[in-house]
Amino acid sequence: MFFSRVGQSKAPYRAVFLAFSLVAPSLMLSACMSSEKDVNLATYVDHTEPADVLYNQGLANLNAGRLDEASKKFDAVDRQHPYSEFARKSMVMGAFADYRAGNYEEAIGSAKRYLTLYPSTDDAAYAQYIIGLSYYRQIKDVTQDQKEARQTVQTMQDLVTRWPNSEYVDDAKDKIRFATDQLAGKEMQIGRYYLERREYIAAVKRFRTVVENYSNTRHVEEALARLTEAYYAMGLTSEAQTAAAVLGHNYPDSQWYKDSYKLLQSNGLEPRENAGSWISKAGKLITGA
Repeated sequence: MFFSRVGQSKAPYRAVFLAFSLVAPSLMLSACMSSEKDVNLATYVDHTEPADVLYNQGLANLNAGRLDEASKKFDAVDRQHPYSEFARKSMVMGAFADYRAGNYEEAIGSAKRYLTLYPSTDDAAYAQYIIGLSYYRQIKDVTQDQKEARQTVQTMQDLVTRWPNSEYVDDAKDKIRFATDQLAGKEMQIGRYYLERREYIAAVKRFRTVVENYSNTRHVEEALARLTEAYYAMGLTSEAQTAAAVLGHNYPDSQWYKDSYKLLQSNGLEPRENAGSWISKAGKLITGA
């Protein structure tokens, strides 16, 4: 009975043997070729080193200015020892190395990942600071888009709010002031463009944004003068007088105030504040640059 079963299955086995006979020569050929030069499988596997060794190598490279090498070492710690304390430290130090190297997007990504995984650690404020610095370094002049300036303000303000006692707060506030001044400068640039084209409503909107939202920047002085000019051109003399009055109250020695006063005088007017005007209300918030 056994042999009859075997006999019945000769055809399938013959097919298998035939298929193998066709493949075998190629296998033997490849085996011969590989015997000439053995493949070192270790080259396909990361060489694992102790976490502290890799971390210290990263620090040494960082101190020596070899930023790319430092970043690779810190990344290796994170890959090879993902749950270690050194992996946590390497993540934020790797973000710093990328920042120093000018790889801002990589620095931002690593620092954000750190904050997601370790939001309550001592280095969380530092990670937030690296994100803010990375945006800050990418701020462009006011003729271009100010996306990075807005991101700088938001990121650094989050740092100040969440970690008010952090050693990075003072510098974060400086970066906020600079970025805010950039945003105000952009509004002024667009406002001047509309004013030159006599599109007064659009111009007023931009200058108003500066007075209301960026009252602590150096641009508010010119913004009030431009509002005086725009409102005067529109025939809204009460608003023009109020803008000039608020300008004179906050910047009495300003050349912008002198020019605004002269403009009003050309039509027998003078600065006079209307307490019900939005300009008068916004003027109370002006602190100067």
